[in-house]
Amino acid sequence: MTQRILVVDDDETIQRTLRINLRARGLEVITARDGRTAVQAMEERPDVVVLDLGLPDLDGVEVLRRIRSVSRIPVIVLSARHEADDKVEALDEGADDYVTKPFGMDELMARVRVALRRVDDLPATEAVVTGDFELAFDTHVAHAKGEIIHLTPTEWRMLAVLARHRGRVVPHETILKEVWGPSYGRESNYLRVYANQIRRKIEPNPREPQYLITEPGVGYTLRAS
Repeated sequence: MTQRILVVDDDETIQRTLRINLRARGLEVITARDGRTAVQAMEERPDVVVLDLGLPDLDGVEVLRRIRSVSRIPVIVLSARHEADDKVEALDEGADDYVTKPFGMDELMARVRVALRRVDDLPATEAVVTGDFELAFDTHVAHAKGEIIHLTPTEWRMLAVLARHRGRVVPHETILKEVWGPSYGRESNYLRVYANQIRRKIEPNPREPQYLITEPGVGYTLRAS
């Protein structure tokens, strides 16, 4: 089945360029020039969203929130904003990746490829079962306190990496390369944001984590059976 990409950007030149490049790679492309149209386009079940933050009607972060309220699909954010706080906010709201304008088309296409395979190629990982949560990597089903919890594709991948090395420290660079791809290795702010998101979902007390442990300056450890 042809994979489908939703491109949300009010810049006609960027839309046209992305449409040509994505179609040349055998992908189906849906476009939206504003936030409301983007939210409606989610009914067409895209496989990845490429989302500009500077939209004419809704702020891109608000569009991201609305997408996350109905879907866990990968979202790659595009933005001319260079401040670290903007990146952290987008990641904290559930973005899977962040590309700063102007960007190289090869770089963006590489990130789209990573996003498309982010869940489907999860290596076999044994389930994690604790007294507080359960993670079934084969079915992508997670429970905490007897209730289903919703993890994004990136959260699943990060947990899968840690689960395969459970009880051991996994360095920042290893996590970044396995979750986001070989071109990553220095974006430790990504890991900090995602670790906090995961803790809010699985830890009894996210401020005093028992399971997902930060090893300052080194990496992260998943302490689970």
